[in-house]
Amino acid sequence: MGATQTLGRFAAEYPFDGIPADVLHLSARCLLDYVGISLGGWAEPAVQIACSVAHELGGREDASLLGGGRTSLLHAATVNGIASHVLDFDDTHEPTILHGTGPVMSAALAAGEARGARGVDLLAAHAIGFEVAARVALAVHPEHYDQGFHVTGTAGVFGAAAAAGRLLGLSADQMAHALSTAAAQAAGLREMFGSMSKSLHAGKAAANGLYSALLARGGWISAAEGIEGRRGFWAVLSSRMEPQRATGQLGESWELRRNGLKPYACGVVSHPTIDAMRRIRDSAQLSADEIVDVRATVNPYVLELMGKREPSVGLEGKFSIFHCAAIAYLDGTARTRQFTDDAVRRSDVIELRQKVRAEVDATLPTSAARVEVAARDGRVWKESVTAATGTPDNPMTDDDITEKFLSLVEGRLPPARARETAARCLAAADLGDVRELLSLVAGR
Repeated sequence: MGATQTLGRFAAEYPFDGIPADVLHLSARCLLDYVGISLGGWAEPAVQIACSVAHELGGREDASLLGGGRTSLLHAATVNGIASHVLDFDDTHEPTILHGTGPVMSAALAAGEARGARGVDLLAAHAIGFEVAARVALAVHPEHYDQGFHVTGTAGVFGAAAAAGRLLGLSADQMAHALSTAAAQAAGLREMFGSMSKSLHAGKAAANGLYSALLARGGWISAAEGIEGRRGFWAVLSSRMEPQRATGQLGESWELRRNGLKPYACGVVSHPTIDAMRRIRDSAQLSADEIVDVRATVNPYVLELMGKREPSVGLEGKFSIFHCAAIAYLDGTARTRQFTDDAVRRSDVIELRQKVRAEVDATLPTSAARVEVAARDGRVWKESVTAATGTPDNPMTDDDITEKFLSLVEGRLPPARARETAARCLAAADLGDVRELLSLVAGR
């Protein structure tokens, strides 16, 4: 069997009780993180525009919008997917920089709500869908990403199709057709970073994956080798492919174990620099105007992805290593309030980020950085970060994720309901019906 058929059989038939308990718990952590980030981003202009378009287009109100209200399955997957990625605060598969949960969970929740799925089935669908998306990406990484494709959109659609298809009860053959159909809809360009269209990648991946699964359930027939064929996804969208990375040890090794959750609301490759700047801030106790030079040594991806020297809006600030370093020192954190339009235009931020330099070291992984801060009196502080906060080698605890969730939903959910939602997410395996959680979140 080729990759499309192999992954289709795995997604449709792998037993949920074969998924290790720690992997299911990782899915529950992702669910909690996903709900918090989506609610935290609900007021963002990109999400509100998408909501308005969904209401304008109408359709059967079969699925919940996380921020309240109902719409069609595909519009729910789209809007919830956009909300999950708009803050750039979502999880990251460290090997490929895939933000997998947004597209996968957005499609799975819509399908799970339609079917009245159990919580354990939702978690299993997420784990399986994430696995499919990550493995499709691994087979062409890093060439696919380096070519300019945004892997969250291009590979995320496969994970969305797998998760939704599993909850919709697709057979192995139907699932293979769903994955092949997803290949025909894979899209996402890194040129969109710093704009609203970056979050659209997650939304469209969710909707297109769900649509692929719905088509396959209805008898849709696609190419047998949509992923691995001579003119398939891998061959057309990458200069090199390693199919065995997609199909080897399926069900034995799990990519969720290499997934990290973000403590900071910006490009993940900036996180080790932010960690270092926060540590120096604590140890130096130095006012920003006493700093004369900041030098960050980083992985090459940092300048490629986050090289915006003078961001003018908050979305651009998320992709400026210079802004991230400056705001982390000034504010001691880098959450949503540090990436507003006002934040990137603050005079103190502008003054400090003009003192930040970044140079690359190809031997550094994306989770590592070295930072030096020099003062006017000649003193120098140095910090090296080998595993940024939130990465698999330095993970956030369940309590950390809960605190992040509560911070994000403050003002949107009443405190008692927020705490109950967090607890229900972490214990999602015990839910008899995912609609219980959606009613709690969306306030129905």
